[in-house]
Amino acid sequence: MDHAAPDAASDPYAWLEAVDGDRAMAWVRERNAETLSGLASTPGFAATRDAIREVLDSPDKIPDVSLVGDRLYNLWRDAEHPRGLWRRTTWESYRTASPDWEVVLDLDALNAAEGEDWVWHGATVLRPDHRRALVALSHGGSDADVTRELDLVERTWVTPPGGFYRPEAKGGLAWVDQDTVLVTTDLGPGTTTTSGYPRTVRLWRRGTPLAEAEEIFAAHEDDLAVDAWHDPTPGFSRELVRRAIDFYSSELHLRRPDGTLVRVDVPLSAETSVHREWLLIQLREPWTVAGAAHATGSLLATPLEDWLAGRRELTVVFVPTATTSLAGLTWTRHHLVMTVLEDVRSQVHVLTPPEPARASVPWPAEALPGQEDLVTTTARSVDRIESDAVWLVSTGFTTPTTLSVQEVGAPTGPEALKSAPAFFDARGVTVAQHFAESADGTQIPYFLVRGRDAPTDGTAPTLLYGYGGFEISLLPSYSGTLGRAWLADGGVYALANIRGGGEYGPAWHQAALREHRHRAYQDFAAVAQDLVRRGVTSPEHLGVQGGSNGGLLTGNVLTQYPDLVGAVVIQVPLADMRRYSHLLAGASWMAEYGDPDDPEDWEFIRTFSPYHLLDATQDYPPVLVTTSTRDDRVHPGHARKLAAWLRDHGKDVTYYENVEGGHGGAADNGQAAFMAALAYRFLARRLA
Repeated sequence: MDHAAPDAASDPYAWLEAVDGDRAMAWVRERNAETLSGLASTPGFAATRDAIREVLDSPDKIPDVSLVGDRLYNLWRDAEHPRGLWRRTTWESYRTASPDWEVVLDLDALNAAEGEDWVWHGATVLRPDHRRALVALSHGGSDADVTRELDLVERTWVTPPGGFYRPEAKGGLAWVDQDTVLVTTDLGPGTTTTSGYPRTVRLWRRGTPLAEAEEIFAAHEDDLAVDAWHDPTPGFSRELVRRAIDFYSSELHLRRPDGTLVRVDVPLSAETSVHREWLLIQLREPWTVAGAAHATGSLLATPLEDWLAGRRELTVVFVPTATTSLAGLTWTRHHLVMTVLEDVRSQVHVLTPPEPARASVPWPAEALPGQEDLVTTTARSVDRIESDAVWLVSTGFTTPTTLSVQEVGAPTGPEALKSAPAFFDARGVTVAQHFAESADGTQIPYFLVRGRDAPTDGTAPTLLYGYGGFEISLLPSYSGTLGRAWLADGGVYALANIRGGGEYGPAWHQAALREHRHRAYQDFAAVAQDLVRRGVTSPEHLGVQGGSNGGLLTGNVLTQYPDLVGAVVIQVPLADMRRYSHLLAGASWMAEYGDPDDPEDWEFIRTFSPYHLLDATQDYPPVLVTTSTRDDRVHPGHARKLAAWLRDHGKDVTYYENVEGGHGGAADNGQAAFMAALAYRFLARRLA
């Protein structure tokens, strides 16, 4: 097979790209049947699956909530309600051990009544009366979804022609007022980008045909996408439009009351956000403005209207160091709450901007008290328009998740609302952070979690997990699934913070972009080698796991570092990097990987395309490949073709494709438990 083939026509496995094609689905059914009668029938599989399902369905897990008016809303899934209940309760009731929930929407009952396979995609509620919601529902978990209007008082659908309904597509609706929404969706030829996302923003008025909605903005066809939303803050009511040029370049436009659009003049690579009087600018690249130089990763602030009027005074809110980065921020009514990582350890800070808003005035900052080392704490505003309260979520590898509420600026500490139970015995489980030296000398942090009774003679079954892309950070968190299925049986778990992620800010991500992608794989290999050097494990007892971009990562471990590991798990992966930009949403990732249709780009892309690096003469460790038929983000053809080549060349490969689940791989807890059990039992058997 010529793996440097320029197009699908010369690829003998191209037929597997036909998502629902008869031949392709017959192949999928055969592989699934082999896995069901093989791996899924082995001793211990059912017990592992059931233990995971018990965690996912537990009535004691924290019901995560959002404030809507004076009610707390929650989406709840359990054994009796696999697709979920959208429900609500009061603050008073939520503070009790057994809150009294009122069901707003029962998705399982809806599916039974309509003969559908709806999966929850979220809802937005109209202020200020909170009576109407725009509910997004997806077939089987795909990214494409529909939007339907729901009356939250009557708990009935508001159907067309009087109600808003958006047919299935990628996109969404956003409230402007009771009779007007902003819509981004596929309305036929010319209304989507080459990546398959909406390229127009329209103003749609109740009772009028969607096709006649007024276009207020159009992106370029080769852009990534557009998004639009309404800010309902009293005194600051406005519409905002974001044109995403690619994953890391965008423009923010403010829509004036007369309908004109004003672009916020900042670097295209900067992330911008607006709150009341303030414009925040988070830099991905160095920027010099008004004679002042600002470093990559800095956070700057200025009054929005001053900026639009041409004034260029800025307040420096945050400047990164060699070991710190800005991991997240959320506004309350009067404060900015910021999460900072220092060597991948989180710390939450509260900053107070001046009133009235003025540039070049320092924002006093203080750390929230009571935060623990190696425990990740994140903050999210309860209601940024009217409240100074934040939700605080704390979680660690051996510390079950807790949910608290904190009134920012109040003299009292956070109020603990809910705590998840301990789903596994963490006595004797240790957590540490180490650093491995990569090929170019860069120090790569990773967390090491040694399971209870894990051997210390280099024979411990060890799972190394990574991602390394899209500026996404991997942080300590509690997983009852990992604890029960791996740590409790003496397994060791390592979480690698390789380049390509966001653990040290934009520069850490950019260090592994495009032609530098090899650094992410070298970093991951360095962590694997460090685990062996420390005597934690040995190659035959070391397994790696990753999904999506992480599946591309583990695919490169398989093809470039097969001697480092004893087993490989590749989930919903990219694999054929020659074809990726032509499959589903793949074109949207060219800023990350490069353009394979450009000969110069292909020269470096081919060096990390697992499908093209396969070698029939090479001995590969056992590999598990999984995906979802309904994944409309990363095409299932990637996983299918990789597995088919391995199988046809006599390699040890196990394949399973869930027919539902979208890019997450599962549409409900039962499917999620099964898919997780496949990975853990595969690794346990191969690494024992």
